[in-house]
Amino acid sequence: ICRDKPTVTGDLSDVHELAKEPLQGLKLASHAVLDTAQQRGRLKCSKCGGSRMFFCYTCCSLVGVNMQEIPVIKLPVKIDIIKHPNETDGKSTAVHAKILAPNDVTMYTYPCIPEFEKDKVRWVSLNPGNTHAATNSSRVYPLQRVVFIDSTWNQTNKISTDERLEGLLKVELKSRKTCFWRSQRGKPDTYLATIEAIYYFLKDFHQHCLGQEYTGEYDNLLFFYSYLHSLINRAKASAGKS
Repeated sequence: ICRDKPTVTGDLSDVHELAKEPLQGLKLASHAVLDTAQQRGRLKCSKCGGSRMFFCYTCCSLVGVNMQEIPVIKLPVKIDIIKHPNETDGKSTAVHAKILAPNDVTMYTYPCIPEFEKDKVRWVSLNPGNTHAATNSSRVYPLQRVVFIDSTWNQTNKISTDERLEGLLKVELKSRKTCFWRSQRGKPDTYLATIEAIYYFLKDFHQHCLGQEYTGEYDNLLFFYSYLHSLINRAKASAGKS
């Protein structure tokens, strides 16, 4: 469900005016540090030497940005992300979650799958289905971990049918629409990018399972995503494609 990460150039003076629904109204940390990094351009990752902007998607580390300058989020559950081996690192939005919630997110590359206590884990499917009926069941069993599959839609089945995931309660998200900047040919707009799915799951979990009013606790999971969304809209407008 993750696509190519964009390369964007141009004047960023009014970039934030382009953030539109459903990203409008989020309680986000200041994007000023990303504006500065964007104007400075790509830098080499100190670990792998790759040319990167904002963060290294291979090493899951920041590039040209300090940890003190970005939000760090505490999640109510642990999240395991299982990445398809053929999914290109640079196309994944899952790395956003790892960088922004480093203490609660772990990434694996299939066929590596951690062992689960199956009554304490939910597996999230990102195609349409029934969300609340599944998440509400964690009132009975204390939910501790959530598993997300990070791959293109055509690659998802190989991981989702793995016998090690059998018995996990499946949660399907159907009521939200993606605002991903690359079209998903032949797929409905309810098919979400990985970081969108993580964000919306946690928002639903906060309201329907913890029984608490949502006041933006996890909005900063979209810190990078919302910024890139704005950049892409800006680039499309400049190119006359909006």
